[in-house]
Amino acid sequence: MSASHVWLAILGMGLITAITRALFLIGGERMILPERIQRALRYAPAAALVAVVVPDLLMTPQGFSVGFSNHALYASLCGLGWFLWRRSMIGTIVVGMLAFTALRLLA
Repeated sequence: MSASHVWLAILGMGLITAITRALFLIGGERMILPERIQRALRYAPAAALVAVVVPDLLMTPQGFSVGFSNHALYASLCGLGWFLWRRSMIGTIVVGMLAFTALRLLA
């Protein structure tokens, strides 16, 4: 790939980024997203969080693992269970860390 191709790609990506971000500024308050898109955007933060966290939980230094040696996976499932039962964020952190520590010490 030549230097001109690299610069063309950089300029193209910059232009597309500027256009997509500027659309909301150009439209001002007159631009209203359809209800369907607004509902879909409500799931974006959760989807981004899952996309970041799940690969980190499933990958170990040895590769993909759902075995009992993957302490982070099972500790996070304990924390998730606690959160679904009690809806307490502090409790979720405490239960997850206690489960992670117990799994590391006992396994």
